[in-house]
Amino acid sequence: MTAARATDDQILSAVRDAGSVRAAAKALGMARSSVWERVKRLSGTVQSNDTERAFSAYRGELGTKSVLPGFELKRTTAVLDRHGDVARGYVTQSKAPGRLAEIPAGRVLKGVSILKDSSGRVTQEWVKTREGRDPQDVIEAIKAAFEGYEGRHEPIPAPAAAGADLLTLLPLADWHIGAHSLGRETGTDWDLKIAEEVIGRAVENVVERSPASGLGVVLGGGDLMHADNQDNRTARSGNQLDVDGRYPKVFDVASRLTVRTVDAMLRRHDRVVVRILKGNHDEHCAVAIAHFLYALYRNEPRVAVDLDPSLFWYARFGRVMLAATNGYETKLQDLPGVMAARRAEDWGLTRFRYAHGFHIHHKRLLGFEAGAVVAESHQVPVAQDAWHYGAGLLSGRSIQTITYHRAYGEVSRAREAILDAQPEGNA
Repeated sequence: MTAARATDDQILSAVRDAGSVRAAAKALGMARSSVWERVKRLSGTVQSNDTERAFSAYRGELGTKSVLPGFELKRTTAVLDRHGDVARGYVTQSKAPGRLAEIPAGRVLKGVSILKDSSGRVTQEWVKTREGRDPQDVIEAIKAAFEGYEGRHEPIPAPAAAGADLLTLLPLADWHIGAHSLGRETGTDWDLKIAEEVIGRAVENVVERSPASGLGVVLGGGDLMHADNQDNRTARSGNQLDVDGRYPKVFDVASRLTVRTVDAMLRRHDRVVVRILKGNHDEHCAVAIAHFLYALYRNEPRVAVDLDPSLFWYARFGRVMLAATNGYETKLQDLPGVMAARRAEDWGLTRFRYAHGFHIHHKRLLGFEAGAVVAESHQVPVAQDAWHYGAGLLSGRSIQTITYHRAYGEVSRAREAILDAQPEGNA
Protein backbone atom coordinates (compact mmCIF):
# COMPACT_ATOMS: atom_id res chain seq x y z
CA MET A 1 0.00 0.00 0.00
CA THR A 2 1.38 3.41 -0.92
CA ALA A 3 2.04 5.67 2.06
CA ALA A 4 0.23 8.96 2.17
CA ARG A 5 2.34 11.96 1.14
CA ALA A 6 4.04 13.43 4.19
CA THR A 7 3.59 17.11 4.91
CA ASP A 8 6.48 19.54 5.27
CA ASP A 9 5.98 19.69 9.03
CA GLN A 10 5.96 15.85 9.25
CA ILE A 11 9.22 15.61 7.32
CA LEU A 12 10.94 18.27 9.42
CA SER A 13 9.73 16.65 12.65
CA ALA A 14 10.92 13.22 11.47
CA VAL A 15 14.39 14.60 10.69
CA ARG A 16 14.63 16.26 14.09
CA ASP A 17 13.40 13.15 15.94
CA ALA A 18 15.43 10.59 13.99
CA GLY A 19 18.59 12.66 13.87
CA SER A 20 19.29 11.96 10.19
CA VAL A 21 17.68 12.05 6.79
CA ARG A 22 18.23 8.31 6.29
CA ALA A 23 16.49 7.45 9.58
CA ALA A 24 13.68 9.90 8.89
CA ALA A 25 13.11 8.37 5.43
CA LYS A 26 12.95 4.90 6.93
CA ALA A 27 10.50 6.06 9.61
CA LEU A 28 8.29 7.77 7.02
CA GLY A 29 8.50 4.89 4.54
CA MET A 30 9.94 7.24 1.92
CA ALA A 31 12.98 7.15 -0.29
CA ARG A 32 15.99 8.90 1.23
CA SER A 33 16.39 11.05 -1.90
CA SER A 34 12.81 12.28 -1.64
CA VAL A 35 13.22 13.30 1.98
CA TRP A 36 16.56 14.98 1.21
CA GLU A 37 15.09 17.03 -1.65
CA ARG A 38 12.24 18.14 0.59
CA VAL A 39 14.67 19.17 3.34
CA LYS A 40 16.85 21.09 0.86
CA ARG A 41 13.82 22.89 -0.54
CA LEU A 42 12.64 23.87 2.90
CA SER A 43 15.97 24.97 4.37
CA GLY A 44 18.20 25.65 1.39
CA THR A 45 18.35 28.53 -1.16
CA VAL A 46 14.99 30.22 -1.61
CA GLN A 47 13.78 30.51 -5.17
CA SER A 48 12.44 33.82 -6.46
CA ASN A 49 8.91 32.42 -6.64
CA ASP A 50 8.94 31.09 -3.09
CA THR A 51 8.64 34.38 -1.22
CA GLU A 52 5.94 33.21 1.15
CA ARG A 53 8.02 30.22 2.31
CA ALA A 54 11.08 32.45 2.67
CA PHE A 55 9.29 34.66 5.16
CA SER A 56 8.21 31.53 7.04
CA ALA A 57 11.83 30.41 7.22
CA TYR A 58 12.92 33.83 8.48
CA ARG A 59 10.39 33.56 11.26
CA GLY A 60 11.98 30.27 12.38
CA GLU A 61 9.00 28.19 11.36
CA LEU A 62 10.89 25.79 9.10
CA GLY A 63 13.45 23.36 10.46
CA THR A 64 14.72 25.27 13.53
CA LYS A 65 13.82 25.90 17.04
CA SER A 66 12.15 29.18 17.87
CA VAL A 67 14.44 32.19 17.42
CA LEU A 68 15.46 34.24 20.41
CA PRO A 69 13.20 37.09 21.52
CA GLY A 70 14.05 40.26 19.63
CA PHE A 71 15.85 38.36 16.85
CA GLU A 72 14.91 36.91 13.50
CA LEU A 73 16.25 33.94 11.53
CA LYS A 74 18.58 34.93 8.70
CA ARG A 75 20.11 31.62 7.56
CA THR A 76 20.08 27.83 8.33
CA THR A 77 23.12 25.57 7.84
CA ALA A 78 23.25 21.74 7.84
CA VAL A 79 26.50 19.70 8.11
CA LEU A 80 26.25 16.20 6.59
CA ASP A 81 28.24 13.08 7.45
CA ARG A 82 29.82 10.78 4.86
CA HIS A 83 26.54 8.95 4.48
CA GLY A 84 24.69 12.16 3.61
CA ASP A 85 22.93 12.35 6.92
CA VAL A 86 22.66 15.62 8.88
CA ALA A 87 25.36 15.43 11.49
CA ARG A 88 24.66 18.81 12.99
CA GLY A 89 22.96 22.08 12.09
CA TYR A 90 22.92 25.66 13.18
CA VAL A 91 21.10 28.87 12.40
CA THR A 92 22.15 32.49 11.98
CA GLN A 93 20.00 35.07 13.71
CA SER A 94 20.07 38.86 13.66
CA LYS A 95 18.29 41.53 15.59
CA ALA A 96 14.70 41.81 14.49
CA PRO A 97 13.15 45.11 13.43
CA GLY A 98 11.84 47.33 16.18
CA ARG A 99 8.32 48.33 16.99
CA LEU A 100 5.82 49.48 14.42
CA ALA A 101 6.88 52.97 13.37
CA GLU A 102 4.52 55.83 14.13
CA ILE A 103 4.81 59.46 13.11
CA PRO A 104 5.47 61.52 16.25
CA ALA A 105 2.85 63.98 17.37
CA GLY A 106 3.29 67.38 15.78
CA ARG A 107 5.06 65.92 12.74
CA VAL A 108 3.65 65.09 9.31
CA LEU A 109 4.86 62.77 6.58
CA LYS A 110 7.27 64.43 4.16
CA GLY A 111 8.41 61.39 2.17
CA VAL A 112 9.42 57.72 2.23
CA SER A 113 12.64 56.16 0.89
CA ILE A 114 13.17 52.39 0.57
CA LEU A 115 16.17 50.12 -0.06
CA LYS A 116 15.59 46.86 -1.94
CA ASP A 117 17.69 43.70 -2.29
CA SER A 118 18.41 41.92 -5.57
CA SER A 119 15.06 40.14 -5.36
CA GLY A 120 13.18 43.40 -5.09
CA ARG A 121 12.33 42.92 -1.43
CA VAL A 122 12.44 45.88 0.94
CA THR A 123 15.41 45.64 3.30
CA GLN A 124 15.34 49.15 4.76
CA GLU A 125 12.93 52.02 4.81
CA TRP A 126 13.32 55.67 5.79
CA VAL A 127 10.31 57.73 6.75
CA LYS A 128 10.97 61.46 6.46
CA THR A 129 8.86 63.90 8.43
CA ARG A 130 8.64 67.62 8.93
CA GLU A 131 7.08 69.84 11.51
CA GLY A 132 3.34 69.78 11.07
CA ARG A 133 1.03 72.75 10.86
CA ASP A 134 -1.90 73.08 13.14
CA PRO A 135 -5.02 73.51 10.95
CA GLN A 136 -6.16 76.27 13.27
CA ASP A 137 -2.86 78.10 12.72
CA VAL A 138 -3.40 77.85 8.95
CA ILE A 139 -6.88 79.32 9.32
CA GLU A 140 -5.58 82.21 11.40
CA ALA A 141 -2.77 82.88 8.91
CA ILE A 142 -5.23 83.08 6.02
CA LYS A 143 -7.50 85.40 8.00
CA ALA A 144 -4.55 87.66 8.84
CA ALA A 145 -3.42 87.77 5.20
CA PHE A 146 -6.83 88.97 4.03
CA GLU A 147 -7.42 91.42 6.87
CA GLY A 148 -8.33 94.77 5.38
CA TYR A 149 -8.61 93.33 1.85
CA GLU A 150 -11.32 94.93 -0.23
CA GLY A 151 -12.37 92.62 -3.00
CA ARG A 152 -14.11 93.59 -6.22
CA HIS A 153 -17.57 94.82 -5.37
CA GLU A 154 -20.64 92.96 -6.48
CA PRO A 155 -21.90 93.59 -10.05
CA ILE A 156 -23.79 96.86 -10.25
CA PRO A 157 -27.46 96.31 -11.13
CA ALA A 158 -28.89 98.12 -14.13
CA PRO A 159 -31.34 100.95 -13.48
CA ALA A 160 -34.98 99.98 -13.12
CA ALA A 161 -35.92 102.13 -16.11
CA ALA A 162 -33.91 103.99 -18.74
CA GLY A 163 -34.73 105.83 -21.92
CA ALA A 164 -33.77 103.58 -24.80
CA ASP A 165 -33.72 106.59 -27.17
CA LEU A 166 -31.26 108.54 -25.01
CA LEU A 167 -27.47 108.74 -25.01
CA THR A 168 -25.76 110.58 -22.17
CA LEU A 169 -22.20 111.76 -22.75
CA LEU A 170 -19.84 112.44 -19.82
CA PRO A 171 -16.71 114.26 -21.04
CA LEU A 172 -13.65 113.88 -18.79
CA ALA A 173 -12.19 117.23 -19.74
CA ASP A 174 -8.47 117.58 -18.97
CA TRP A 175 -8.55 116.28 -15.40
CA HIS A 176 -4.75 116.63 -15.01
CA ILE A 177 -4.60 114.19 -12.10
CA GLY A 178 -1.40 114.84 -10.16
CA ALA A 179 -1.36 118.60 -10.73
CA HIS A 180 -0.24 120.54 -7.66
CA SER A 181 -1.20 124.09 -6.76
CA LEU A 182 -0.21 126.09 -3.69
CA GLY A 183 -3.04 128.27 -2.44
CA ARG A 184 -0.73 131.09 -1.36
CA GLU A 185 0.50 131.32 -4.94
CA THR A 186 -2.61 130.61 -7.01
CA GLY A 187 -5.50 131.22 -4.62
CA THR A 188 -6.54 127.54 -4.56
CA ASP A 189 -4.88 124.55 -2.94
CA TRP A 190 -4.93 121.45 -5.14
CA ASP A 191 -3.28 118.06 -4.79
CA LEU A 192 -4.00 114.37 -5.28
CA LYS A 193 -6.19 114.02 -2.21
CA ILE A 194 -8.27 117.09 -3.04
CA ALA A 195 -8.59 116.05 -6.69
CA GLU A 196 -9.88 112.59 -5.81
CA GLU A 197 -12.43 113.96 -3.36
CA VAL A 198 -13.66 116.93 -5.43
CA ILE A 199 -13.72 115.32 -8.88
CA GLY A 200 -15.12 112.02 -7.60
CA ARG A 201 -17.96 113.73 -5.76
CA ALA A 202 -18.74 116.03 -8.70
CA VAL A 203 -18.91 113.09 -11.12
CA GLU A 204 -21.31 111.15 -8.93
CA ASN A 205 -23.52 114.20 -8.41
CA VAL A 206 -23.77 115.17 -12.07
CA VAL A 207 -24.38 111.59 -13.22
CA GLU A 208 -27.14 111.15 -10.65
CA ARG A 209 -28.88 114.28 -12.00
CA SER A 210 -28.69 113.07 -15.61
CA PRO A 211 -31.56 111.25 -17.34
CA ALA A 212 -31.32 107.47 -17.09
CA SER A 213 -30.33 106.49 -20.62
CA GLY A 214 -30.06 103.36 -22.67
CA LEU A 215 -26.45 104.28 -23.43
CA GLY A 216 -23.90 106.21 -21.40
CA VAL A 217 -20.55 107.28 -22.84
CA VAL A 218 -17.49 108.01 -20.71
CA LEU A 219 -15.29 110.10 -22.99
CA GLY A 220 -11.78 110.80 -21.75
CA GLY A 221 -10.84 114.00 -23.54
CA GLY A 222 -7.09 113.67 -23.03
CA ASP A 223 -4.70 114.95 -20.35
CA LEU A 224 -6.23 112.67 -17.76
CA MET A 225 -2.90 112.83 -15.93
CA HIS A 226 -0.77 115.93 -15.51
CA ALA A 227 2.57 114.23 -16.21
CA ASP A 228 3.27 111.23 -18.41
CA ASN A 229 6.63 110.35 -16.88
CA GLN A 230 8.64 110.43 -13.67
CA ASP A 231 10.54 113.52 -14.86
CA ASN A 232 7.40 115.66 -14.41
CA ARG A 233 7.89 117.40 -17.73
CA THR A 234 5.76 117.51 -20.85
CA ALA A 235 7.03 114.95 -23.34
CA ARG A 236 7.15 117.27 -26.36
CA SER A 237 8.22 120.66 -25.06
CA GLY A 238 9.94 119.60 -21.85
CA ASN A 239 8.07 122.15 -19.74
CA GLN A 240 8.47 121.65 -15.99
CA LEU A 241 5.24 120.59 -14.26
CA ASP A 242 4.13 120.97 -10.66
CA VAL A 243 3.20 117.42 -9.65
CA ASP A 244 2.00 116.04 -6.33
CA GLY A 245 3.60 112.63 -5.84
CA ARG A 246 5.52 110.03 -7.78
CA TYR A 247 4.19 108.61 -11.03
CA PRO A 248 2.82 105.32 -9.60
CA LYS A 249 0.93 107.23 -6.91
CA VAL A 250 -0.59 109.59 -9.47
CA PHE A 251 -1.52 106.71 -11.76
CA ASP A 252 -3.20 104.94 -8.84
CA VAL A 253 -5.46 107.93 -8.17
CA ALA A 254 -6.26 108.30 -11.88
CA SER A 255 -7.20 104.62 -12.02
CA ARG A 256 -9.49 104.86 -9.01
CA LEU A 257 -11.22 107.97 -10.32
CA THR A 258 -11.93 106.45 -13.73
CA VAL A 259 -13.33 103.30 -12.11
CA ARG A 260 -15.48 105.45 -9.83
CA THR A 261 -16.73 107.28 -12.91
CA VAL A 262 -17.60 104.13 -14.86
CA ASP A 263 -19.35 102.65 -11.82
CA ALA A 264 -21.44 105.81 -11.43
CA MET A 265 -22.48 105.60 -15.09
CA LEU A 266 -23.33 101.90 -14.67
CA ARG A 267 -25.69 102.71 -11.83
CA ARG A 268 -27.48 105.29 -13.97
CA HIS A 269 -27.53 103.86 -17.51
CA ASP A 270 -28.24 100.48 -19.12
CA ARG A 271 -24.99 100.21 -21.06
CA VAL A 272 -21.72 102.14 -20.87
CA VAL A 273 -19.11 102.73 -23.55
CA VAL A 274 -15.67 103.98 -22.48
CA ARG A 275 -13.18 105.75 -24.74
CA ILE A 276 -9.98 107.39 -23.47
CA LEU A 277 -8.44 109.88 -25.92
CA LYS A 278 -4.80 110.94 -25.71
CA GLY A 279 -3.64 114.48 -24.96
CA ASN A 280 -0.23 116.10 -25.00
CA HIS A 281 0.20 115.42 -21.26
CA ASP A 282 -0.73 111.70 -21.26
CA GLU A 283 0.13 110.02 -24.56
CA HIS A 284 1.30 106.89 -22.73
CA CYS A 285 -0.81 106.72 -19.59
CA ALA A 286 -4.02 107.18 -21.61
CA VAL A 287 -3.27 103.87 -23.33
CA ALA A 288 -2.49 102.23 -19.98
CA ILE A 289 -5.71 103.50 -18.38
CA ALA A 290 -7.77 102.26 -21.34
CA HIS A 291 -6.29 98.77 -21.14
CA PHE A 292 -6.64 98.77 -17.35
CA LEU A 293 -10.36 99.50 -17.68
CA TYR A 294 -10.70 96.91 -20.45
CA ALA A 295 -9.21 94.24 -18.16
CA LEU A 296 -11.19 95.34 -15.11
CA TYR A 297 -14.58 95.26 -16.86
CA ARG A 298 -13.88 92.31 -19.18
CA ASN A 299 -16.59 90.22 -17.48
CA GLU A 300 -19.12 93.06 -17.19
CA PRO A 301 -21.52 92.65 -20.15
CA ARG A 302 -22.87 96.19 -19.72
CA VAL A 303 -19.48 97.85 -20.27
CA ALA A 304 -17.57 98.12 -23.55
CA VAL A 305 -14.11 99.73 -23.53
CA ASP A 306 -13.01 101.10 -26.90
CA LEU A 307 -9.25 100.53 -27.37
CA ASP A 308 -8.96 102.50 -30.63
CA PRO A 309 -5.53 104.22 -30.33
CA SER A 310 -6.31 107.08 -32.72
CA LEU A 311 -6.73 110.73 -31.72
CA PHE A 312 -10.39 110.81 -32.84
CA TRP A 313 -13.65 109.39 -31.54
CA TYR A 314 -16.80 109.06 -33.64
CA ALA A 315 -20.27 107.73 -32.89
CA ARG A 316 -23.63 107.69 -34.67
CA PHE A 317 -26.78 107.45 -32.57
CA GLY A 318 -29.90 107.51 -34.72
CA ARG A 319 -29.93 110.91 -36.43
CA VAL A 320 -27.14 112.19 -34.18
CA MET A 321 -23.44 112.21 -35.09
CA LEU A 322 -20.80 112.79 -32.41
CA ALA A 323 -17.06 113.35 -32.73
CA ALA A 324 -14.22 114.35 -30.42
CA THR A 325 -10.48 114.98 -30.25
CA ASN A 326 -8.26 116.52 -27.62
CA GLY A 327 -7.20 119.42 -29.81
CA TYR A 328 -3.43 119.41 -29.34
CA GLU A 329 -3.07 118.17 -32.92
CA THR A 330 -6.29 118.77 -34.89
CA LYS A 331 -7.92 121.96 -33.64
CA LEU A 332 -11.59 122.05 -32.72
CA GLN A 333 -12.47 124.42 -35.56
CA ASP A 334 -11.05 121.91 -38.05
CA LEU A 335 -12.86 118.87 -36.64
CA PRO A 336 -16.14 119.37 -38.64
CA GLY A 337 -14.21 119.07 -41.90
CA VAL A 338 -12.55 115.87 -40.65
CA MET A 339 -15.95 114.49 -39.71
CA ALA A 340 -17.39 115.15 -43.16
CA ALA A 341 -14.39 113.68 -44.98
CA ARG A 342 -13.63 110.62 -42.86
CA ARG A 343 -17.16 109.73 -41.81
CA ALA A 344 -19.10 110.68 -44.92
CA GLU A 345 -21.68 107.93 -44.46
CA ASP A 346 -22.41 108.96 -40.86
CA TRP A 347 -22.52 112.58 -41.99
CA GLY A 348 -25.07 111.79 -44.69
CA LEU A 349 -27.32 109.72 -42.41
CA THR A 350 -27.53 112.27 -39.60
CA ARG A 351 -29.19 115.60 -39.04
CA PHE A 352 -27.66 116.66 -35.73
CA ARG A 353 -23.86 116.77 -35.53
CA TYR A 354 -21.76 117.67 -32.50
CA ALA A 355 -18.00 118.01 -32.14
CA HIS A 356 -16.24 118.07 -28.76
CA GLY A 357 -12.78 119.47 -28.08
CA PHE A 358 -10.62 119.89 -25.02
CA HIS A 359 -7.05 121.10 -24.34
CA ILE A 360 -7.81 124.83 -23.96
CA HIS A 361 -9.43 124.46 -20.49
CA HIS A 362 -12.38 126.76 -21.09
CA LYS A 363 -15.82 126.66 -22.64
CA ARG A 364 -15.98 127.73 -26.25
CA LEU A 365 -18.85 127.31 -28.72
CA LEU A 366 -18.34 127.18 -32.46
CA GLY A 367 -21.20 127.03 -34.96
CA PHE A 368 -24.89 127.30 -34.28
CA GLU A 369 -28.06 125.26 -34.69
CA ALA A 370 -28.55 126.26 -38.32
CA GLY A 371 -25.02 125.17 -39.20
CA ALA A 372 -23.78 121.71 -40.09
CA VAL A 373 -21.94 121.09 -36.78
CA VAL A 374 -22.13 122.51 -33.28
CA ALA A 375 -18.60 122.35 -31.85
CA GLU A 376 -17.67 123.13 -28.27
CA SER A 377 -14.78 122.84 -25.86
CA HIS A 378 -15.28 122.19 -22.16
CA GLN A 379 -14.35 123.62 -18.81
CA VAL A 380 -12.07 121.53 -16.60
CA PRO A 381 -12.54 120.55 -12.94
CA VAL A 382 -8.90 120.99 -11.92
CA ALA A 383 -7.64 124.13 -10.19
CA GLN A 384 -5.09 126.31 -11.98
CA ASP A 385 -1.45 125.57 -11.39
CA ALA A 386 1.19 128.30 -11.21
CA TRP A 387 1.65 128.43 -14.99
CA HIS A 388 -2.06 128.84 -15.82
CA TYR A 389 -2.56 131.29 -12.98
CA GLY A 390 0.44 133.32 -14.12
CA ALA A 391 -0.91 133.35 -17.67
CA GLY A 392 -4.03 135.11 -16.40
CA LEU A 393 -6.53 132.41 -17.38
CA LEU A 394 -9.95 133.09 -15.85
CA SER A 395 -12.16 130.19 -16.93
CA GLY A 396 -14.57 128.50 -14.54
CA ARG A 397 -14.48 124.90 -13.44
CA SER A 398 -17.18 122.28 -13.89
CA ILE A 399 -18.13 118.77 -14.93
CA GLN A 400 -21.19 118.21 -17.10
CA THR A 401 -23.17 115.57 -18.91
CA ILE A 402 -24.96 116.08 -22.22
CA THR A 403 -27.96 113.94 -23.19
CA TYR A 404 -28.95 113.36 -26.81
CA HIS A 405 -32.17 111.91 -28.23
CA ARG A 406 -31.66 109.67 -31.24
CA ALA A 407 -34.29 111.63 -33.23
CA TYR A 408 -34.06 115.18 -31.81
CA GLY A 409 -30.43 115.77 -30.92
CA GLU A 410 -29.41 117.38 -27.63
CA VAL A 411 -32.28 117.39 -25.12
CA SER A 412 -30.69 117.85 -21.71
CA ARG A 413 -27.61 118.91 -19.73
CA ALA A 414 -26.55 118.51 -16.14
CA ARG A 415 -23.70 120.65 -14.83
CA GLU A 416 -21.82 120.45 -11.56
CA ALA A 417 -19.97 123.71 -10.92
CA ILE A 418 -16.82 123.41 -8.82
CA LEU A 419 -16.68 126.52 -6.67
CA ASP A 420 -13.44 127.55 -5.02
CA ALA A 421 -14.08 128.70 -1.46
CA GLN A 422 -13.00 132.29 -0.97
CA PRO A 423 -12.64 134.15 2.34
CA GLU A 424 -15.65 136.30 3.16
CA GLY A 425 -15.35 139.74 1.61
CA ASN A 426 -13.23 138.59 -1.35
CA ALA A 427 -14.63 138.60 -4.86
